[in-house]
Amino acid sequence: MDKPERFKILTDNRRARHEYFLSDHLEAGMVLSGTEVKSIKGGGMQLTDAYGLIENNELWLVNAHISHYGHGNIHNHEPGRKRKLLLHRNEINRLVGKTREKGLTLVPTKIYVKDGRVKCEIAVGKGKKFYDKRETLRKRQAEDEAKSAIRERARGPE
Repeated sequence: MDKPERFKILTDNRRARHEYFLSDHLEAGMVLSGTEVKSIKGGGMQLTDAYGLIENNELWLVNAHISHYGHGNIHNHEPGRKRKLLLHRNEINRLVGKTREKGLTLVPTKIYVKDGRVKCEIAVGKGKKFYDKRETLRKRQAEDEAKSAIRERARGPE
């Protein structure tokens, strides 16, 4: 008998890793309607331009697009609405202090299911400059070349 899967990534914000230096990753619960959960589990969510916003000591996910659920009715959700993220008060206060620093923002990095609940991983991000992005690409290419050279050497002469 198979155990149910406890952790499944539904969407990943790969662009965030390219655009920001990420730190302080936190797991937050999400306040969602039923059709939103079904749409997310079906792969209908995009985090491309999404960001976190703190208003009245509450954390909100803004600009995250969740497509309409195909089998929904007139009570289907609005795709671009703000969604509340659930964190402890001390975590929100710590994020308020971090985001007051110049150039820091809250970036959602992943949406996943954990024990049947949809969670959002949010991180503090500092925007990369153009030369930082080039340096990251250069490092990644060097690592890929080194790995392929090791594989070729391990394969041996044919």
